Amino acid sequence: MPHSDTPRDPHPYVGMWVTADGFIRQELLPNGRYDEARGNRQSAYAGRYTVTGNHIDYVDDTGFTATGDIRDGILFHEHLVLYREGDERARQ
Repeated sequence: MPHSDTPRDPHPYVGMWVTADGFIRQELLPNGRYDEARGNRQSAYAGRYTVTGNHIDYVDDTGFTATGDIRDGILFHEHLVLYREGDERARQ
């Protein structure tokens, strides 16, 4: 099988990230897309993302851009602070 056909391990940031109150839930998908829910509004924002080191660049499907940085396992996305789903630090 050629190298380009071999499955890649997902990026370590792939998965669900949530605010401490659970209101905002952002899922980073392994295909470079994200889906963000807010409250009862599923897919409030969706688009693509790229990761460079600990930095994430977002472009939603309407063209809006945003950024985020992972520090100590916490996602700082513009004015939001998101934790891995199940991270005990979100409850503190």
